Amino acid sequence: MTGPHAGLPLLGVDFSSAPSRRKPITVARGLLRSGVLRLQAVELLPTLAEFEALLQRPGPWLGGFDFPFGLPRAFVQQQGLGATTSEVIGALRRRCATRMDFRALVDAWGNARPAGQRLLHRACDTALGAGISSTSPLQTRYVPVGFMYYEGLARLVDAGCHLPGLHAGDPQRAALEAYPGLLAHELIGRRSYKNSEQADRLIARKDIVERLEQGRSRLGLRLQATQALREQLVHDASGDRLDAVLCLAQAAWASVQPGHGLPPRADPVEGWIATVPAAAECTTTGDPPR
Repeated sequence: MTGPHAGLPLLGVDFSSAPSRRKPITVARGLLRSGVLRLQAVELLPTLAEFEALLQRPGPWLGGFDFPFGLPRAFVQQQGLGATTSEVIGALRRRCATRMDFRALVDAWGNARPAGQRLLHRACDTALGAGISSTSPLQTRYVPVGFMYYEGLARLVDAGCHLPGLHAGDPQRAALEAYPGLLAHELIGRRSYKNSEQADRLIARKDIVERLEQGRSRLGLRLQATQALREQLVHDASGDRLDAVLCLAQAAWASVQPGHGLPPRADPVEGWIATVPAAAECTTTGDPPR
């Protein structure tokens, strides 16, 4: 596997909008050469300040970040937030000083809409294929993806990172939206692999790692890791280390695709998830967890 960015340092980031020592932001680092993705390290960042410092690390690097890079266009338009990523972020900051203010904005809008039309999805959320969908970026409860958008995307913009197709920044520090649930579903279907010490979850994590090592995905790459790192991925019951590696794999695939594999006409306020084909079937039967 070769391409314009082969050998580029890569990041995969499993994000938390409220990181702590118990639930840190998890970062996988690696390199892709000749179709082999070598996992170099996994870092744990227990504060948003450490995440901000990560984004300022000198490039070149390309990262896959597990949070939405955009909001549903209908919401953006009806709220008058603007027509570009930077305009939307700027407008939200002026109107929502905190993420709880963002929740209040979303709730007020949603409560005025018919049931079933409150947590809208973006085009990319429902274009994953295989009968799955990612969680709406307007969801601020249960899986608080909306908070992840609010806390994550603004920091990418503030750091001057380049968001292909969305926001011009330092091309040596580029960021893509990743979604580990998509690759996990491809590897093991709807089996659960997170948030449990139970034997079935451990076996599912082991199966994901083995299938990544065997290159059994459409991404066409094979994972290589030391035994110590491999054990971390399998035995981390939270699944966060494994999610970071799944994001890393999506960034690796994108690094060797023309235009990072993104559709040329992706919506500039909704964004697009790395590795999702533009022409994928838009069938939804449920949201695998972020």
